[in-house]
Amino acid sequence: MGAHDGHRQRLKSEFLARPDSFPDHKLLELLLFYANPRSDTNPLAHELIDQFGSLAGVLDAIPDELMKLRGVGEHAAVLLKAVKEFSGRYLTSRTQMDHIARTSRDYYQLLRPYFFGARNEILCLLCMDGKRKVLGIRRLTEGNVNAVAITTRLIVEAALALNASAVVLAHNHVSGIAFPSEDDIATTNSLAPLLARMGVELVDHLIFVDDDMVSLRDSRFFQP
Repeated sequence: MGAHDGHRQRLKSEFLARPDSFPDHKLLELLLFYANPRSDTNPLAHELIDQFGSLAGVLDAIPDELMKLRGVGEHAAVLLKAVKEFSGRYLTSRTQMDHIARTSRDYYQLLRPYFFGARNEILCLLCMDGKRKVLGIRRLTEGNVNAVAITTRLIVEAALALNASAVVLAHNHVSGIAFPSEDDIATTNSLAPLLARMGVELVDHLIFVDDDMVSLRDSRFFQP
């Protein structure tokens, strides 16, 4: 039995008993058990959070930056990146496509997984039929940390490919501010009549920041 086995077993039992209240540094320490089987991972967990600011910062960090810390080898870097990828795919897999979406809250629940952990601006399109049954969600493009090009052609092609009668546009702001820019408002109001001529209603445009969301329609920046 290793020197840390007793502590590790206690931490595992504590996690299984109350996972929701487990603090971030302990969760990271627990995860690192599986990459560093013979060492005390508590100091490394604290160092990672101190270095990158938060648990989210650790998961968002690129592998090369992670591996600059002593104790973080390739196994640990791969494990951390896999956890982030699993989390995003888990949220996406829980998104049910076979239902009706009518409100901005419905749209939020459907679209939120597509922006999980995003480091750049991403553009997505939620496509629905005339009864607001979800037909699919298309991730159209990804920009840099400052902007994403909202191209009419991509939006139209995605809507027509799914035979959509109604769509909701969504993108994220990595600036941390969900308030729509003048360009966001202008693009939305110019896109709506163009889609309408093709028999597609632009229902709303959502802007995501972390777990926050602003609906241009609810905020009266856009009135179809």
